[in-house]
Amino acid sequence: MSTRQKPESAVLIGLITSGQDERQVKEYLDELAFLADTAGANSRKRFLQKLEHPDPRTFIGSGKLNEIAGWISENKIDLAIFDDELSGSQIRNIEKAFGCRVVDRTHLILDIFARRARTAQAKVQVELAQYRYLLPRLTRMWTHLEKQRGGIGMRGPGETEIETDRRVIREKLSRLKSKLKDIEKQSITRRKSRGDMVRVALVGYTNVGKSTLMNLLSKSDVFAENKLFATLDTTVRKLVYENIPFLLSDTVGFIRKLPHDLIESFKSTLDEVRDADILIHVVDISHPGFEDQIRVVKETLAELGAADKPTIMVFNKMDAYNYIEKDPEDLTPRTSDNISLEELKKTWLARIQGDAVFISATQRKNIDELRSTMLEAVKSIHFRRYPNLLYRAGE
Repeated sequence: MSTRQKPESAVLIGLITSGQDERQVKEYLDELAFLADTAGANSRKRFLQKLEHPDPRTFIGSGKLNEIAGWISENKIDLAIFDDELSGSQIRNIEKAFGCRVVDRTHLILDIFARRARTAQAKVQVELAQYRYLLPRLTRMWTHLEKQRGGIGMRGPGETEIETDRRVIREKLSRLKSKLKDIEKQSITRRKSRGDMVRVALVGYTNVGKSTLMNLLSKSDVFAENKLFATLDTTVRKLVYENIPFLLSDTVGFIRKLPHDLIESFKSTLDEVRDADILIHVVDISHPGFEDQIRVVKETLAELGAADKPTIMVFNKMDAYNYIEKDPEDLTPRTSDNISLEELKKTWLARIQGDAVFISATQRKNIDELRSTMLEAVKSIHFRRYPNLLYRAGE
């Protein structure tokens, strides 16, 4: 007899505002659906609302609130997922109207991180981020915990003990921070023991193929799956190409609207990015919003203080790239859908001041070109760091 939990049914809700147009919001909801699927939910329907600004009480306004509430009631939906962060009072008001659980994008991402965390460091980091998220929403959140229910958004701190006192939560935060500092000291010691070897870090949006690429380049067995945030813990491998040793690390993927509390909590894990000599920025060239994903990664790197590092742009999934050939008589402006892969290559090679490689990690296309490009970058730093080393490959 199977003990597998039945997927929870969910509706996805996005808001079109002056800062987010309809095309963007629809793309964001595609990603939210992927997040929901990763968390184990079955997305049944999507709702869009257009407002100049979010409603302070209900986020989407009373008319849309009632419309969605009716559909949820008729279809016995378990969960409503909002693509933007909600306040505690908004969640409380919406839940009262919907009669089901309500989670926002931040809570959903935290839930995925909670189930994906494997090491002691990742678990403490996620728990710390969860408490930071829960503290301002304490009054509303503990009503769920009192009922001891499972499901999406319900994993994590407080499930075995009801804690309604904010002071207790702050004490927990303090203990978690202290515990994380002890773990970080061990991580710093490990990094120091690696000496002055050149460090290369794989970075990129979530689900662009970093772990698959890590496996190819290092011949290791890093967990790779077509899910968001398949990798939470940083994996570091020592590689030797042409007798030159260096370190290659695979890090957690970035995502738009990445919760600030997660960035704060995971800064120690992302030390591998800050300490790297070279970044390999992996991009899913087949994704229609890949340019926006590049922007998100660059903004996150800037927040981590790692924006100015030497970077190799790796455009992955070229085998999945599709375009619609434009009719010569069609005089309308070109869009990204009309550009061939060859044209895209020329465009990006002209735009990037640095190295760029187009690959397919799953089909192992152009991996040798990437290895060669990476090795040249490593050599440059390696021989600058060890100027008295006479060896050169081939000499």
